[in-house]
Amino acid sequence: MQITEVAEKYGLTNDTLRYYERIGLLPRVARTKSGIRDYSENDCNWVAFIKCMRSAGLSIEALTKYVQLYSQGEKTKKARKDLLISQRDFLERRILDMKDTLKKLNYKIENYDRIDP
Repeated sequence: MQITEVAEKYGLTNDTLRYYERIGLLPRVARTKSGIRDYSENDCNWVAFIKCMRSAGLSIEALTKYVQLYSQGEKTKKARKDLLISQRDFLERRILDMKDTLKKLNYKIENYDRIDP
């Protein structure tokens, strides 16, 4: 699959995919004889994973670290799991904060005409 097809499929830009590859967030994508990126199913799985994690608020740094650890193989399994656990904990705290903010917004909206700003 070529870069434009992958970008369209996952709602990203070609530049974003190139950037992800350049910084090591996306493992090296194979190229055709003419130098065009040729995304495999595995590459697309990485793109989907990265997009999902980014939309959940995980940092580029944390994801890059995960990819680096992953590329080192089985010996980094515990470190990868620990990294994912810490990111999950961060995300859970963020969700709680967002729920609290949503409650405050809903209260403000529901009582907008009855209270002073």
